[in-house]
Amino acid sequence: MQNFQSKDPMQPGFWNERFETRFTPWDKGGVPQALQDFVARAEHPLVTLIPGCGIGYEAAFLAQSGWDVTAIDFSPAAVASAKAAIGEWGKHVVEADFFQYHPARPLGLIYERAFLCALPPAMRLQIVQRWAALLAAGGVLAGFFYLDDTAGRSLKGPPFSISSAELQALMTPYFELLEDHGVDDSIPVFVGKERWQVWRRLPAA
Repeated sequence: MQNFQSKDPMQPGFWNERFETRFTPWDKGGVPQALQDFVARAEHPLVTLIPGCGIGYEAAFLAQSGWDVTAIDFSPAAVASAKAAIGEWGKHVVEADFFQYHPARPLGLIYERAFLCALPPAMRLQIVQRWAALLAAGGVLAGFFYLDDTAGRSLKGPPFSISSAELQALMTPYFELLEDHGVDDSIPVFVGKERWQVWRRLPAA
């Protein structure tokens, strides 16, 4: 059992400790099939932001596929790990705070992979509102959501699960759900509780 000094996932130090000791149980070690399928059927590449990118496999995949992608993480150790792991594609990884980051170009896609569930539930509304602020009407939020609708579910984390109803309530003022299906290649921590979803940004009221 790892004994970490930092207990607050809102602080870069929390994630630095885990990346520096290579304690990354959320790391799939590759690109999820649902993202590969999404890219394969896309009509054209999208300017993409990946918040909380971790090791950055998806950033490398999107860049190799010809997409304009920027992956950000506020943990210097995470950024260093990503750059080391994905080689020449590491130029797409930037140290930045999602809540302060301003893209150089208008975004067509935000890719969600274990970012919402990495931060405490009290941050959820702020995360969703930031997604909405970064995407113009018609922009897309696509990725994986850690859902748990069981009674008495654990509120400990990270990862912090969210119920389907809670996610729906947070998202529907800003987004409409276009796609929702189960995931066959989840890592152990997410098995049976992960959904691939695609949401489209609604016009601002």
